Amino acid sequence: MGSRAFVIHVEPKNRSRKDEALRDAQARLEEAVGLTAAIHLNVVEALVAPLARPTPGTLLGTGKVEEIAILARDQEPDVIIVNAHLSPVQQRNLEKAWNSKVLDRTAVILEIFGERAATREGRLQVELAHLNYQRSRLVRSWTHLERQRGGFGFLGGPGESQIESDRRLIAERIVRIKAELEKVKKTRSLGRQARKKVPFPVVALVGYTNAGKSTLFNRLTESEVLAKDLLFATLDPTMRGVKLHKGTRIILSDTVGFIADLPTELVAAFRATLEEVLAADVIVHVRDAAHEETAAQKADVLAVLEELGADKPMMEVLNKIDLLEPEQREGLLSRNGRGEGIAVSALTGEGIPALLAEFEAFVTRDNITLTLKLDAADGGALAFAYRHAQVLERRDRAGRISLSLRIHPDDLGRFENRFPKLGQGVAK
Repeated sequence: MGSRAFVIHVEPKNRSRKDEALRDAQARLEEAVGLTAAIHLNVVEALVAPLARPTPGTLLGTGKVEEIAILARDQEPDVIIVNAHLSPVQQRNLEKAWNSKVLDRTAVILEIFGERAATREGRLQVELAHLNYQRSRLVRSWTHLERQRGGFGFLGGPGESQIESDRRLIAERIVRIKAELEKVKKTRSLGRQARKKVPFPVVALVGYTNAGKSTLFNRLTESEVLAKDLLFATLDPTMRGVKLHKGTRIILSDTVGFIADLPTELVAAFRATLEEVLAADVIVHVRDAAHEETAAQKADVLAVLEELGADKPMMEVLNKIDLLEPEQREGLLSRNGRGEGIAVSALTGEGIPALLAEFEAFVTRDNITLTLKLDAADGGALAFAYRHAQVLERRDRAGRISLSLRIHPDDLGRFENRFPKLGQGVAK
């Protein structure tokens, strides 16, 4: 049994009507409970705390603070989670009033990321976000990079190597991490440049956390990326090659899930990772079609993409249709291929053929069709054609090979350089 947690969602009464229509307070509370469960806490109480006007010292009003203090004495939680962004002063004052450790939404998300980051780059990015967060909370301890557990020690735990939170040490560590991340950024840039030499378009899966991106990624690539019914199961980007039905090859990228009110520290720290999204040829927005907050989640994802400046062609995939009623599921499937979102179940495979066909149509829509004639003995030229183009048809006759090819316009120069007499055979 994990530590006991009391979850409080702070609901401003002055939220915009548009926001209220998309997402209600109970749904926000349920998401906060899910985040809390993701860091292995046992939720013993959860409630919505309406907020008419923020109080500088405690965020919540005096009456609500006292009410929660009474509940806390009865429940004796190890930690109280406040689903809002607390200032350092508000956090300290609430801890005194409730006689309990208090974590805000940012701290919980950082704790999740600290436990899940698997690659060196991911760990550096999360630590940078954590240090920026902790820099204003120097009364609390932070955990050194060589800690013996995941996360950042917000929750405490045996075996931790803790040091005094000192401005100079934090500032020096931030400088070092930024320098290391800059190297990672250059390495990723070189990787993207290398991929550009191969005419494989990059298709990036994005979506709200737990929308089923990794399950869909595994279905399409026959991989075994971690896919769980868990918020933020994927943190580190994964890329795999996929060959589509007509021979087109793409590189599919699985990325970290988005979430409402993503801490600004994490948006900045994960910019290097999310550059894979910015560099993609196509962005595929994977939605949980069965989630009651699917419209709100869509709005949150689009807001983050806009903030990142992701101005790319976009497809929409309506995932988890296996959780819908049969009539609703069949209705969505019947509209596949009509220019609307593609309905699929990454779990059962329903709709996957239509999705792959849509991928192929999308990434080849601007391609050029041309005819290439080769000497049958020129194996190098034949290999080049198969490596850098989609071969639609091949005819062998009297020692000559005639290929009907489809290539991306950007690759036309490459073919004209390799085959100077090609120009006469180009036809759109």
